[in-house]
Amino acid sequence: MLQPPLLDTRFLPLEPYSRGKVRDVYLLGKNLLIVTTDRISAFDVVLPNGIPDKGVILTKLSEFWFRHTEQIVPNHLVSTDPSDLPNFLYGYTHLIENRFMLVRKAQRIDIECVVRGYLAGSAWEEYKQSGTVAGQRLPNGLRESERLPEPIFTPSTKSENGHDKNISVFELTSLVGEDLARQLESHSLALYRAAETQAANRGIIIADTKFEFGFIDGVLCVIDEMLTPDSSRFWDAQCYKVGESQPSYDKQFVRDWLQQSGWNKEPPAPTLPDEVVQKTAEKYLEAYRRITGEELQQFT
Repeated sequence: MLQPPLLDTRFLPLEPYSRGKVRDVYLLGKNLLIVTTDRISAFDVVLPNGIPDKGVILTKLSEFWFRHTEQIVPNHLVSTDPSDLPNFLYGYTHLIENRFMLVRKAQRIDIECVVRGYLAGSAWEEYKQSGTVAGQRLPNGLRESERLPEPIFTPSTKSENGHDKNISVFELTSLVGEDLARQLESHSLALYRAAETQAANRGIIIADTKFEFGFIDGVLCVIDEMLTPDSSRFWDAQCYKVGESQPSYDKQFVRDWLQQSGWNKEPPAPTLPDEVVQKTAEKYLEAYRRITGEELQQFT
């Protein structure tokens, strides 16, 4: 078996502020300590085993994008340097180094701000049925994986059972008001366009992605993670072919195996075989290499 990856951070001398499917969050004064574990979820269920170094890759990619886009939209990142942590955590920094972000605490807006530049996934399924994506009418005759005439903003919110629920821009406006809805859309599109250009220079297509936002001292900032394989669909530009599904640098390999396993998508999820874990780890690592142009040291 592959070495079990870090699944939680209960060893830290802190009470958790929140625990998500992947991230454990702790309150440090006015800031938050976000530790990204190697846990992986699919179909809204956390799997028994994780992906080695996944938390490191998500953290470092988010930091890369926060730094790259901070002049476009402000963000919550303060530091990823262990020396900036409080003294009482110094004995634990070797356990969370490379997988934590110290960030400013924000007043979160409970909206997933999805931007789609290509017709894929659930967007393709909806388009085949109705010629729309998130209720927005698109030109006739588009094919699977085709680039859209312009990137589109398709927000979603969380329903009571925790699944993302697509909403129209009109519904978003009714939830948050016209001014904030307009800001969320413009910020999301600006970030996508900047990232799309950067990634294209590295031979990567960003088919779609999602952002989260919150207010910090009255300023709308992008928060949480940013443009990672967990929140985005990355394609290899050299392999791109319109009219078919594309291989991607994300957890689609895990989803495909789970679909074929016969699992009913209810807890508990089955344990991933070693080969699925290894292949997924390679895809995450390749996404990091391609986008940043840097090699990543193996930490697990």
